[in-house]
Amino acid sequence: MSWFKKDPLQIISFLSYGTSSHFYHRGRALEDETIDLDQKSLFNLILNTWKRFETDEIKHTKLKITLPNNRVFYSQTDKDGYYKVEETLTDLDQLINDEGWLIFEVSYDEATLKRTIQNQNRFPAELLIPREDSDFGVISDIDDTILHTGVVSILKWRVIYNTIFKHALNRIPLEGAAEFYHLLHKGPAGTKANPIFYVSHSPWNLYRYLEFFLRTNNFPKGPILLRSFRNMFKKKTADTKPQKQLEIENILKTYPNLPFILIGDSGEHDPDIYLEIVNTFPNRINAVYLRSVDDKKKINRVNALLDAYEKTPVLLVNSSKDAIAHAKRNGLIK
Repeated sequence: MSWFKKDPLQIISFLSYGTSSHFYHRGRALEDETIDLDQKSLFNLILNTWKRFETDEIKHTKLKITLPNNRVFYSQTDKDGYYKVEETLTDLDQLINDEGWLIFEVSYDEATLKRTIQNQNRFPAELLIPREDSDFGVISDIDDTILHTGVVSILKWRVIYNTIFKHALNRIPLEGAAEFYHLLHKGPAGTKANPIFYVSHSPWNLYRYLEFFLRTNNFPKGPILLRSFRNMFKKKTADTKPQKQLEIENILKTYPNLPFILIGDSGEHDPDIYLEIVNTFPNRINAVYLRSVDDKKKINRVNALLDAYEKTPVLLVNSSKDAIAHAKRNGLIK
């Protein structure tokens, strides 16, 4: 007789991206700790934070991926429960909806695993394949770009406080950000489905928290690209690129014929990363918008960077209204 009931299993599929011939998907297999994002009490907020980081991953386990056309292939989780699937296929764009999303299923494929949610072993997943008529793509930071986080606060205490003690529904998006992103999503004609990609230095443990925030605050749906919690503490060499920069470069390489708009803030490393990307990918960036943060020293540093920069429109904006006005003048939005 077992005295302790084991938690059921789940598969958290991260919104990913690919092309008509490149299937690229990531996710994580975990025990279901029943994190209830609707609970707002202080106790539940602290408990949910604990559950996000004290995870029971399902390691070295075979997974099955099933596409809408019943094509099947397989993957396996690593020692942290993460999995990544890359396959060269054909005509994936024939399976997408009007917004460019390919909807499929992921399931466990191990006979010894019996603990699925309510005896179900079908977990939904989505992958974005930008439509061929897209005007451009948008790559946006999250922290202090669309979500107040306090990354410029002393010892990052506001980041810690907001993550642990604030419910996602109580986190305030920066004013006008969702409207701006929807205008970019629709493009200058107002009828397109331009892809939006969200990148952050946050760990994958916060994926569902951030996805819930974006969805409930009516931001356009898009891939959310984070980093491993374990890798956050690895010592980096001087020539090591930030994970965020590597993700952005991978997006640009995946869609070589698609121009992009970059959106970030002036608080941390976005100005340096974005300007280096503009130099690395000439003629690929239509505009860069950097939201101004409340730190005079950082603002002065960014202004000094921009004074000598004339290749691409790079704007330090105080509000979404400023960015919207510029985008309209330059024919990027309706």
